[in-house]
Amino acid sequence: MSDPIQPVLPGDSNAPPAPLVVNLQYVKDLSFEVPGAPEVFTQLREQPRIDIGLDVQARPLQQDGNTFEVSLQIRCDAKSGETTAFIAELVYCGIFTVNVPQESLEPVLLVECPRLLFPFARNVLADATREGGFMPVLLTPIDFVALWQSRRAQAGQPPVGNA
Repeated sequence: MSDPIQPVLPGDSNAPPAPLVVNLQYVKDLSFEVPGAPEVFTQLREQPRIDIGLDVQARPLQQDGNTFEVSLQIRCDAKSGETTAFIAELVYCGIFTVNVPQESLEPVLLVECPRLLFPFARNVLADATREGGFMPVLLTPIDFVALWQSRRAQAGQPPVGNA
């Protein structure tokens, strides 16, 4: 008979550290601009075309080497013809404690952490655009693995297996 599974209790100093802990998440910067208001609202005849830009950044916060700020940066430019309907910019961040081997650190920070932040950032952006007088921008799910691998390829780094 095998040993029963022992639960890990908070404060148990013998427990191994969790590989990834979300300590905090927050809106670091949010900007919503309607440069042609109020005329743009009377001139719009159809949904504006929305171009999305996305970036992920990570930086260490402490000398211990395992606490990081990860930021998900999203920019939406909405145009109707040549007229700018709105511009929305969001920097949504999380503070993470990461306890993984060094070779796994980059994919955890640039794939797993933004994957956890994304639903909340998506909500903030949808609320901001709706409150700005437009249909809410509902971002489709992002393939953070592909984004990370593309970034590595642009930097001339070799491809890495699945994260």
